[in-house]
Amino acid sequence: MPEERLQKILAHAGIASRRRAEELILEGRVTVNGKVIVELGTKADPQRDHIKVNGKLLHGPERHVYIALNKPDGYVTTVFDPQERQTVMDLLKGVKERVYPVGRLDYHSEGLLLLTNDGEFANRITSARYHVPKTYAVKVNGYITEDQEQQFRAGIPLHGRKTAPAEIKVIKRAANPWYEVKLIEGRQNQIRMMFKHFGRLVEKLRRIRIGFLELDLRPGDFRPLSSREVERFRKLLKLEQG
Repeated sequence: MPEERLQKILAHAGIASRRRAEELILEGRVTVNGKVIVELGTKADPQRDHIKVNGKLLHGPERHVYIALNKPDGYVTTVFDPQERQTVMDLLKGVKERVYPVGRLDYHSEGLLLLTNDGEFANRITSARYHVPKTYAVKVNGYITEDQEQQFRAGIPLHGRKTAPAEIKVIKRAANPWYEVKLIEGRQNQIRMMFKHFGRLVEKLRRIRIGFLELDLRPGDFRPLSSREVERFRKLLKLEQG
């Protein structure tokens, strides 16, 4: 088998998303044939080399698992939290496979979250390159102007880098209106920061759709994706079928 970048091998094995795998390497938690690796460009052969993460020998997942979860407010979208807050993993009662969240929802954000042990699937869902839209219902403490809506759609500077084109529309008019926002990227606190750019605060934020997949679960509930949904995602992500 040809050599591949180490972070790709870890992602394929279901250890973590490719981004998180890069962090594990930089933290010195990955060894190849007994040598600690800290260079992201390092390649290895998973069939020939002994690759360990946190001292445990790497094995690929027995089968890929894909789960949809309705994340409630007050949970961290990580596998482990050093502050000992509740994580989304605490909600997955009865799931034996080691899965991890695909992307993130902020602590006070709610809604649709995918979890899997398929690293390439996770990488493509979160990458803006594959243009998988994520749709949110957002309650805000007031309206933004039509001109600000146009700026929101075109992209605004956020931490020195312009946001990707987005969609926004009012879905419920009130003193504190609800907007529907559609993004193809997902930077940390992005929607909250975009509204804050226009002097507005987000009061509630719920992800209601990822690509074609609608939120159909009560808060805290989860379900496996159907084989049809998985194949539909794989087609959307340009992954090999099956």
